[in-house]
Amino acid sequence: MAKEILKTGLHDWHVANGGRMVPFAGWEMPVQYPTGPITEHTTTRTVAGLFDIDHMGQMEVRGPDAERFVNYLTTYDVRQMATYDAHYALMCYPDGGVVDDIFIYKLADAAGSTYFFIAINAGNRLKDVQWAKAQAAGYDVTVTDISDATYMLAFQGPKAPAILNRLTQADLESVPRFTALHDTLFGVPVLLGRTGYTGEDGFEL
Repeated sequence: MAKEILKTGLHDWHVANGGRMVPFAGWEMPVQYPTGPITEHTTTRTVAGLFDIDHMGQMEVRGPDAERFVNYLTTYDVRQMATYDAHYALMCYPDGGVVDDIFIYKLADAAGSTYFFIAINAGNRLKDVQWAKAQAAGYDVTVTDISDATYMLAFQGPKAPAILNRLTQADLESVPRFTALHDTLFGVPVLLGRTGYTGEDGFEL
């Protein structure tokens, strides 16, 4: 039996606006719109483009041993990270093979306790979460798959920070690359990460 293809919350919007939908990592995602890829590319490279990236998985690691555990789990020494830093890393098997490449955000909750948000690749979501949970034995941590409770967008392009800056309380143009911050958009709490991971300056939301 064929595995059911997944759809993001914006799937119907993509279809209604002429998105050409294709299977990608188990999800049905838009590959282009009626304007065509050259226009889309040029707009993103010169102004900004908004991307639905909610097919990506998201997990949180919380607890007294959160930093020690994430430092064990990944190839990057997260002890070097300041609060609200973001960094690219790998999760590896004991033989050195790669479980997945990930982006780590070191954050703080309202009480000031450190926790970690980890963005994982779409097709690896279940495998990654299961792997992380299996490694957590002996650590006082909770690993939670928050993918279904959150939504991810990327707003990328040279003018993305200035455009998005009109909607936030913080001055996004002063936010350094590879850092993040909590803010609100239209009254909705968001985590904004300035990694440029999709190829241009901007923010993942």
